[in-house]
Amino acid sequence: MWDEFAEGARLLGRGLAMYGRSPRLLLLGLIPAVISFLLLGTAWFFLLWFIRDLSAAATWFADDWGAPWRGLTRFGAGAGIVIVSALVSVLTYTALTLLIGDPFYEVISERIEERLGGTPGMSDLPWYRTILKNAADSIRLIALGIVVAVPLFVLGFVPVLGQTVVPVLDAVVGGWLLAVELTGVPFNRRGLRLKDRRAMLRANRPMALGFGMPVFVILLIPFAAILVVPTAVAGSTLLTRKLFGLPVDKPAPLPASRRSSCAGRPQPLRFTAGRSGPPSRCGSPDPRLRS
Repeated sequence: MWDEFAEGARLLGRGLAMYGRSPRLLLLGLIPAVISFLLLGTAWFFLLWFIRDLSAAATWFADDWGAPWRGLTRFGAGAGIVIVSALVSVLTYTALTLLIGDPFYEVISERIEERLGGTPGMSDLPWYRTILKNAADSIRLIALGIVVAVPLFVLGFVPVLGQTVVPVLDAVVGGWLLAVELTGVPFNRRGLRLKDRRAMLRANRPMALGFGMPVFVILLIPFAAILVVPTAVAGSTLLTRKLFGLPVDKPAPLPASRRSSCAGRPQPLRFTAGRSGPPSRCGSPDPRLRS
């Protein structure tokens, strides 16, 4: 379990190394991240500016309480609002950045796959044909994050528990949703959708959390958030390749017979929920793994 968790974190670090080697890719990835950062940064400014008013409004029932209990209740409410806002804003920032920069991040992901031997079963659909479906998937993930954030908000009222356990749960939930969100670029290139991502990541949950939780924590650091999304797109490409049994360090050469038969004609990638393994003919999964 912990080995898989560490492998997920290693793939994120390797994605940073591969992404940072190309100044052109670095610039491409920063443009949409900066735009999203300015939008979400403005929202956070107003949230923190009015946090006392929001805490008081959320704890209207404590207006007549004594000073110590009223203050503790409103402190818990404020902490809950910040924790919930952190989860929702991280998911929103990531989804918004990926939506704005979809063609840029598609280029980053595709070039990384080309360095490692290409994308078996690559879909021929251009980015503008899939952007609406990608946006719908992102909205579904944000909505799920909001639903999960409600009980976390309630737990934020509990002294000590709300300031210790809840942030950890926040990171676990946020890390999982980010892993699902960020792998959308390489999965979409293979013609696979949200349910396919969930199934494969669920079968490799420790690795997904090892990748997603560090991303979640880094996204909470204001200016680091600008760099982490394009880096995470690179890392999610490696994570996707790992799930499909493809090389993540160097391309694996094909036998001569398969090179001649597969050259120049990508084949559709057949997906088996909850299973992953090495590709067989022209990128299709090993038939031994089919249900």
